[in-house]
Amino acid sequence: MAEGSAVPTASKGSWGSFLKSIASFNGDLSSLTAPAFILSTTSLTEFSAYWAEMPSVLVAPASEKDKQKRCMLVLKWFLSTLKQQYTSRNEKLGSEKKPLNPFLGELFLGKWVDQAGTTELVSEQVSHHPPVTAYSIWNKQHGVRLQGYNAQKASFGRTINVKQIGHAVLHIDEYDEDYLITLPALHIEGLITGSPYVELEKSTHIVSSTGYTCKVDYSGKGWVSGKKNSFTATMYPNGREKDVIYIAEGQWSDNFVIKDSHKKVVDSYDARKMQKTTLTVAPIEQQDPLESRRAWSKVAEAITRGDMDTTSAEKSLIENQQRELRKREKEGGAEWQRRFFTRVPNSPRFDAMIHQVPGGSLEADKTNGVWEFDAARAKAANPAYDL
Repeated sequence: MAEGSAVPTASKGSWGSFLKSIASFNGDLSSLTAPAFILSTTSLTEFSAYWAEMPSVLVAPASEKDKQKRCMLVLKWFLSTLKQQYTSRNEKLGSEKKPLNPFLGELFLGKWVDQAGTTELVSEQVSHHPPVTAYSIWNKQHGVRLQGYNAQKASFGRTINVKQIGHAVLHIDEYDEDYLITLPALHIEGLITGSPYVELEKSTHIVSSTGYTCKVDYSGKGWVSGKKNSFTATMYPNGREKDVIYIAEGQWSDNFVIKDSHKKVVDSYDARKMQKTTLTVAPIEQQDPLESRRAWSKVAEAITRGDMDTTSAEKSLIENQQRELRKREKEGGAEWQRRFFTRVPNSPRFDAMIHQVPGGSLEADKTNGVWEFDAARAKAANPAYDL
């Protein structure tokens, strides 16, 4: 049996208590106290990297001259990120783990270097209440830029249900076009057995400024039939959902095909065969004190050793330092200055495209504002960045 894929005998009591605690839970996941064996050594700020672990797929649309095919390639890239975002930890660790809750100002910085050139990543915790992570990923060589931010709101029915609040925008310099990406809702399966895994639900949309919409409908394994992580996606001219140009279907965690309106297969994707590019980060001793792996190193080491007393003590140390910082800021009438992002009053790019998404809303009140990557701040923080 894979590590962590079921409840250890010694932990059955704490797992039962955890299940009882979430039965009436409604709030952000960061406030849940999970049993030790299900704690992750990774902070949520690192999750932004899942958008770009295959840079060649991310930048592929920039080389396509046909705008319909470009939009289809953006859809293919988005679908390719889902396995990394929602099942890679399950496969690596044996079950989904509760990530470390980032502190305000926490950073995760890195880059991928491969045949696609250099792809940079900046991820920053821009809000603590509610918890919001903002990120910017860019490849200057291909003129592809992704930025976005997200928060999560959890509730409990028969399982943990998570609504993701926020959005991402992919920009292609060559064509000066944007793709607005909404974030999927999800729920956690396997809680009773102690082998949690993520299943996506409902729909997400990708809306292009060039006049096309992609709608992705998620479905999972039912009581009687179906395969887990299944989806069907259609691409159509804005507002004309029945005029399908492309359709993609399969399992986002496994493989899928893309067909044209004549049902001819025009592209395919096999997640098992795709090579991931390793993200390069600075050695821990060279990292900024606010960078995730340096800031949480003692906590991560204690979790890995199974030393929960030290885990608790080191976590409390970080959390108490943050509370003291917030207290001093409040007393001085100052606000924490974000390193790479700026709160803005609105998002014209979002407003220009969101009307294509039924019920779409910015929900800025749930993310402590609207967050945008600030190139000037980024350059000041790291003059080596090629923006």
